[in-house]
Amino acid sequence: MVDYHSAGQPHPYGGNGPGPNGDYMAQEDDWDRDLLLDPAWEKQQRKTFTAWCNSHLRKAGTQIENIDEDFRDGLKLMLLLEVISGERLPKPERGKMRVHKINNVNKALDFIASKGVKLVSIGAEEIVDGNAKMTLGMIWTIILRFAIQDISVEETSAKEGLLLWCQRKTAPYKNVNVQNFHISWKDGLAFNALIHRHRPELIEYDKLRKDDPVTNLNNAFEVAEKYLDIPKMLDAEDIVNTARPDEKAIMTYVSSFYHAFSGAQKAETAANRICKVLAVNQENEQLMEDYERLASDLLAWIQRTIPWLEARDPQKTIPAMQQKLEDFREYRRVHKPPKVQEKCQLEINFNTLQTKLRLSGRPAFMPSEGRMVSDIGAGWQRLEQAEKGHEEWLLTELRRLERLDHLAEKFRQKASIHEGWTEGKEVALRDRDSGTASLAQVRALLRKHEAFESDLAAHQDRVEQIAAIAQELNELDYYDAPSVNARCQKICDQWDLLGSLTHSRREALEKTEKQLETIDELHLEYAKRAAPFNNWMESAMEDLQDMFIVHTIEEIQGLIAAHEQFKSTLPDADKEREAILGIQREAQRMAELHGIQLPASNPYTSVTAQVINSKWERVQQLVPQRDQALQEEQARQDSNERLRRQFGSQANRVGPWIQTKMEEIGRISIEMNGTLEDQLNHLKEYEENIVEYKPNLELLEQQHQLVQEALIFDNQHSNYTMEHLRVGWEQLLTTIARTINEVENQILTRDAKGISQEQMQEFRASFNHFDKDHGGALGPEEFKAFIDFMSQETTDTDTAEQVINSFRVLAGDKHGGGAAAGAAGGAGRVLHRPHGALPRPRRRPRRPGLQILLHGALRRERPLSGIHRDPPGSPRVPQDPPGSPWIPDGPGSSRIPEGPPGSPGIPEDPGSPRVPQDPPKVTKDPSGSLLMVPGTLQDPQGSQITKDPPGPPRIPDGPRSPWILPEDPGSPTPPHPPPPTMQQLIDFGIFRDAIPAFPRLFLVAGRGERNSQEFPGFSTGSAARPKGSLSPRLPPAPHS
Repeated sequence: MVDYHSAGQPHPYGGNGPGPNGDYMAQEDDWDRDLLLDPAWEKQQRKTFTAWCNSHLRKAGTQIENIDEDFRDGLKLMLLLEVISGERLPKPERGKMRVHKINNVNKALDFIASKGVKLVSIGAEEIVDGNAKMTLGMIWTIILRFAIQDISVEETSAKEGLLLWCQRKTAPYKNVNVQNFHISWKDGLAFNALIHRHRPELIEYDKLRKDDPVTNLNNAFEVAEKYLDIPKMLDAEDIVNTARPDEKAIMTYVSSFYHAFSGAQKAETAANRICKVLAVNQENEQLMEDYERLASDLLAWIQRTIPWLEARDPQKTIPAMQQKLEDFREYRRVHKPPKVQEKCQLEINFNTLQTKLRLSGRPAFMPSEGRMVSDIGAGWQRLEQAEKGHEEWLLTELRRLERLDHLAEKFRQKASIHEGWTEGKEVALRDRDSGTASLAQVRALLRKHEAFESDLAAHQDRVEQIAAIAQELNELDYYDAPSVNARCQKICDQWDLLGSLTHSRREALEKTEKQLETIDELHLEYAKRAAPFNNWMESAMEDLQDMFIVHTIEEIQGLIAAHEQFKSTLPDADKEREAILGIQREAQRMAELHGIQLPASNPYTSVTAQVINSKWERVQQLVPQRDQALQEEQARQDSNERLRRQFGSQANRVGPWIQTKMEEIGRISIEMNGTLEDQLNHLKEYEENIVEYKPNLELLEQQHQLVQEALIFDNQHSNYTMEHLRVGWEQLLTTIARTINEVENQILTRDAKGISQEQMQEFRASFNHFDKDHGGALGPEEFKAFIDFMSQETTDTDTAEQVINSFRVLAGDKHGGGAAAGAAGGAGRVLHRPHGALPRPRRRPRRPGLQILLHGALRRERPLSGIHRDPPGSPRVPQDPPGSPWIPDGPGSSRIPEGPPGSPGIPEDPGSPRVPQDPPKVTKDPSGSLLMVPGTLQDPQGSQITKDPPGPPRIPDGPRSPWILPEDPGSPTPPHPPPPTMQQLIDFGIFRDAIPAFPRLFLVAGRGERNSQEFPGFSTGSAARPKGSLSPRLPPAPHS
């Protein structure tokens, strides 16, 4: 009894259940139920699965029309399973009720599960209800299990195996690349390639085009249906018009090709197996026939060759024996290798035949009598032994003939060498060449003869070897022995003759050597004396012809004295010449006496008697010429000396005069004696005196012209040159003109700014103090010290820009800032003490020079207090807070308090604040006065600050200003006003146009010309010190 509820439960589907081939379903994609909702894919699957089912159901005489309707009762489903599995299923129920249908479907599903297929989510109810989605899934599972699972190619199964089979079958075809079961089949070429691979007569593959997929698909489908009995399961238009054809439909259709072609392949394999057996039998018979034939031919060749190898036919000459050896080598090289190949092939054929017969179960092959492999091996062994004996005999005979031939050849070689060596020796030994040879040549001939004697003794062994070889050839009965004996006898006779001629030549050479040695000693003596004498004459001619250059009387007189000394040596030189020529004549006499031919020249020197005589005559000619030249030069030097003395006398007067005037002008500029008008008048008088002195310089120019024309380049009578005097004269004129101009400018500046003479002298004193070399200009270090000093003089309470603007006012503004400065003009003091100064007494004397009172130290008639300085090098001094009183020296005093000795700046009164000091930067001048910056400054009320007489610092009488200190300690102190603002200082003109006026300060102080590029810029925030690589260079003032 069928359990309805149990039968109605969904069964697993599409799982990985076990089967005979393992987890085949693991190789397939999971059934994507959502894709079935795609109408195109569902249409392809319906048609393909329906055609596949009908291809099997028609074997049972039935078919289906609608796949989701015809399987609802389960009858055709069970029939389909019986057809494709070949097994009987349980008897179906024939009822029409729903329960009967469910039971039949369950029987089919149970059978599928029994084959190892695990169904998931597929139940009989869905099939009975006509669920197309579940029905197609079930059919696909059946196709996988019964049509694709059994496909196996190289250990791959199911989908991979089917894909590998398609790839191998279509690999050789153009434009076919099967990588999957959807896109790779869309153009139809893969279907046609499968058919053409197994049935090439059905498809003309070369006529197919890749760009016509519909035609290709229809052609494959029609041919498969017509000739291969594969129903048309796909529609060409559906495949082409779908972006990605349904993979399951393609796999189902392709599996039909696999099963169709696999059956034909099995039949073909059986036929091939039968043909292979027949071919093997025919091949074995052919191998037997070949063995018999090859064995007979090889044995016959061995029997013919062995007697030829065993024959011994000795030869008397090497060429004949070498021919026999060449014949044997040709046998080894040409005739034997093919037989070796035949023997190897024979053994290979025999072994191959025996192996094939054994594998096929047939009896072993037995060759005919005498043609066994062992018979062939024994015959081959006898052949190799005969070869070895024949080769040894050939080599022995060849060595014997070679030894005999070697002796004959050795005799010929040694005889030829000896005859070549003796060729010309007899003629050389008979030669009398020593009669015309020099001593060196005779000695060379004698050494050469000694070498020949050594060579002759060395050849004695060769002659003995030649005789021994000839004797051995006679003993061995050499066929050409008579000619060997005759040649040996000739060599021995010639050898005895060479020995006697050698002795005679030695005696002749030794005699000639002694005669030439005497002549050679005379030649050597001649050379030893002739060479120095010749060198002396050449040096004398060089000295007599040498061009002398003198500049003084002493030099020409020295040349004349040396020449007179040279003339005193000429008589002794003439005696030496006669002695040298006598040696040459003695050598000539001895050569004529002994019949010796002397060489054309002395071998030790190239100086001949003719050379000595000709040079001596030349020396005699040059002596009077030298006398005349020296006398002329002495007269010229006398004239030059007079010119030197004239120029030196005049230059020694003009040079000191110019130098004196320069120094006087410089003193006028530096000392500043009298008023500016007195200095100007004094300078103009100097200018007139200079102009009146010009004729003296013109006379000196005329004398200098005469010196130049005489080519006189030095003058020991004066240290002055014309160039130096010209430069000094021009500098003198320039200096007097510039100094007059500066004084005039100072007068204009003084008149315009109201600067007193005392102020200008004080500024000049400050400048001169830093001008250490008194050159009128400050070097980089001097200029820096000067700036530091001037900054310290004013930095108690003021900025560098204010100091520079104050200098600008003092220098006389030429840039438009003077008016503003003048409007705020006044006079004041700098309340400070110099760096590094000794402690001052409580009531110090007032310092000479102008003292400037600037911002920060100015309070309305109030004493300064809280004054302190920045660290060393800082250009700024912080201001005391507004309202701080000044710290007086005593009751009512307005001065800065003094510290005890040794501690500058420390207040004397207890509790008073201390004023710290920077490191010392300036010193006192020789007079002990502090070096101050001269200038003027006016307060806002117009009162001028001036110097007071010695005593406490005071302010001159006049309208009282809120910026002026009280005149004396007892003066009333007005209320303390607030410090002036930056805008007030700008309004007063203190900061206006500070930079352009700063260089003018040094122009007034140094009285020199100022180049506009000498002060390219200053930083007003650094106490007006030069910045960058600035090295201020003031123009030089006249030297004192």
